[in-house]
Amino acid sequence: MQDSDVDPIDLYAKRPWIVLNTTYDIEAWIDSYNRDLQHAIKKNNATGYGICFFLELGGEIYLHTTQEGDVMLDVTPDAEWVSPVITAATGVAAPGSQIWALPGDTLTQLILGLSNMIAATRIVLDHPFKVPKY
Repeated sequence: MQDSDVDPIDLYAKRPWIVLNTTYDIEAWIDSYNRDLQHAIKKNNATGYGICFFLELGGEIYLHTTQEGDVMLDVTPDAEWVSPVITAATGVAAPGSQIWALPGDTLTQLILGLSNMIAATRIVLDHPFKVPKY
């Protein structure tokens, strides 16, 4: 199948989450997600790209990695309940806004901590990750 044969609706569709239990599984998922995202960016010249995690108990977390390899999270108000889990998984205290800045070396631990709480994911290409919301 060629790139032009891929239906963009399928590429950016909401996909059910499969719980990942090991760091190997998470690293393989990160690699796969990164390839899909790089493909999407090339085709769309995206600027606010990343992934959206839809949580089982409500709310969304938008994840973006910076060029420096750090992790930006936009935790929607409906997902604030997950803040203690993010802190426990990454060792980073909750910020005063819904935008979290995490060191890049916490990504695997973050996904491992959240894995049981994620219902679905979707690639996003236009989320304003760096704009704090008050």
